[in-house]
Amino acid sequence: MGVKVSVARIVSLVPGATESLYALGLGDRVAAVTHECDWPAAARALPRVTRSTLELDGLEGGDIDLRVAGAAERGDPLYVVDTAAIRRLEPDLVVAQDVCAVCAVAADEVVSELQGLRLLRQHPHTLEDVLQGIDELAKASDLEASSLTTRLRARIEAAVSAVGGRRVRGVFLEWLDPPYAAGHWTPDLLRAAGLEDPLARPGLPSVPITWEAVAAAEPEVLVLAPCGFDQARAEAEAGRLRDAIAATGCRREIVLDGSAYFNRPGPRLADSLEVLASELWADQA
Repeated sequence: MGVKVSVARIVSLVPGATESLYALGLGDRVAAVTHECDWPAAARALPRVTRSTLELDGLEGGDIDLRVAGAAERGDPLYVVDTAAIRRLEPDLVVAQDVCAVCAVAADEVVSELQGLRLLRQHPHTLEDVLQGIDELAKASDLEASSLTTRLRARIEAAVSAVGGRRVRGVFLEWLDPPYAAGHWTPDLLRAAGLEDPLARPGLPSVPITWEAVAAAEPEVLVLAPCGFDQARAEAEAGRLRDAIAATGCRREIVLDGSAYFNRPGPRLADSLEVLASELWADQA
């Protein structure tokens, strides 16, 4: 593996891209990140060039959804980007995204103010898109060679092989209040893990549904991984909505760290698949 010196400073406006850059061995070239880039730990020490316009700490899921929806209705941005600070860093590459305006800074919000800088816009919608996006990021960073996606593909294939064709009916929720069906790359992971989710939207954005719709899907397993919530916060949210969850009639409930797994299009999607498959089939190993 070798890196050309032409790309010495990278600004990442996408948490998933930050993770990919470190996994590619380019962490020492990341000059700044967003306020949500918390993995790996080294990224937390880097300058932050964004901040949220909403104070959401400590709020329950329903209140967060109302505030985000209210901002969208008013046309208010969810993030402030310090484009002046980015320009002062004189980056060789800025990475932005076009997938979800709630999860990270949308490229459209910065493209006009960063004219003249090299901007890589990533827009993955499927698991394959994510893997190809990692390769594109490596190429844009002038990485001569990387075996990262080869290793990730091997892990994905190994997980599918370990599942061995087993299947269980279930529903995966990316948010709980209101419930959101699984979208984008997550349905690919569900299929690979052996979870048959009739509400999943492969390659499409996650959308709000109702708890009645979840119950009508007759899930044997309910997987809860609220976007941006760590394990403790996800478990607290699930506990708060215990009655709604019980009303779905599911026989088993799995609560996962949405922030670490599933929500971000990066290398840890392989971990996500392995974790989900382990949870689904632990008693049949």
